[in-house]
Amino acid sequence: MVDAGPDSEPELELRSRRTIYQHVRDNPGIHFRALLEALEYAQGTLQYHLRWLDDHGLLEESDDGTYTRYYPAEEFDEVDRAVMNALRREYARRIVAHLAVDGALSTADLSERLDRSPSTVSWHLSKLADADLVTKERRGRSVEYELRDPERVQYLYTVHRRTFTDRVVDRLFDLWDSY
Repeated sequence: MVDAGPDSEPELELRSRRTIYQHVRDNPGIHFRALLEALEYAQGTLQYHLRWLDDHGLLEESDDGTYTRYYPAEEFDEVDRAVMNALRREYARRIVAHLAVDGALSTADLSERLDRSPSTVSWHLSKLADADLVTKERRGRSVEYELRDPERVQYLYTVHRRTFTDRVVDRLFDLWDSY
């Protein structure tokens, strides 16, 4: 039997492809290694199907500087993908949660809240600033960071909360909800 190639396959006909697509829909912003672990496909098989789904407009890729993340096509705009990329990274998620709940904070404030060095917090803040998720403003002798769109962050976190495993952030957002 001769393989006619991926172009001849009807959309999502293969069970493996449907499984991958559904897992991405259920976990938007998931990266390759997490998909590999969750679905237990061979690396080459997963790469092939992800590429096929992307080529056929069913998935979109987003590079967060560390990982290539996958999203269902046309469900997340560029800003939403940037927010979700940040929410998928543990310390970025925690920084975002503190900024959402407490408003503008300095690197020192965040360092204390996260129990991380100022340089680590600063690195994460620079990534968030590069993604245009936070703004920084000099206030006196310190620089404070603030979320550009806290309502969007809260909405995306709330809708996709079950896909994040971070009780600390859950408690912070629960505080925000109670205001």
